[in-house]
Amino acid sequence: MEPVFQIAMIILPSGIVFLTTYYLVKNFLDHESRKKTLDLKLANQTVLTPIRLQAYERVVLFLERINPNGMVMRANKNTSGAILHGDLLKTIRTEFEHNLSQQIYMSNKSWEAVVKSKEETIKLINVAASKVSSDANGLELAQAVIAVSSQLTEMPTKNAIDAIKKEIGKEF
Repeated sequence: MEPVFQIAMIILPSGIVFLTTYYLVKNFLDHESRKKTLDLKLANQTVLTPIRLQAYERVVLFLERINPNGMVMRANKNTSGAILHGDLLKTIRTEFEHNLSQQIYMSNKSWEAVVKSKEETIKLINVAASKVSSDANGLELAQAVIAVSSQLTEMPTKNAIDAIKKEIGKEF
């Protein structure tokens, strides 16, 4: 019985020392891991924040550029209505494709607002084009676009810009 008692006298203190050491080392390593993760997140945030803000700026610029009233003012109205109609739709699609990559820096909700704004703007231009004759000149189409947009309570682009501003206000 005495050899069992001697073995227990050796193993019991060794076990207590081992468990205490294990607990302390595990807590230390967990703490260091959390600290390193937090440092990494902060470093990423310092890099990503300016990029995300730039993405929001580019998308707002896109929305301002596809605002129907502004687009019509910039467009060449000395062409036929059909050519102007095509040019306006092409401008919207080209601008959109140019800014597609910005969606990775935005929430799904904000990006959906941008896409909806683009689609509603295209619809607005198509409605205006359907209100003028097929042989109308560009000036007549431009006036129709302005007339249709003036009937709206809010421009499609305004809703998307408001959604983006709201998101920026919450996150920054």
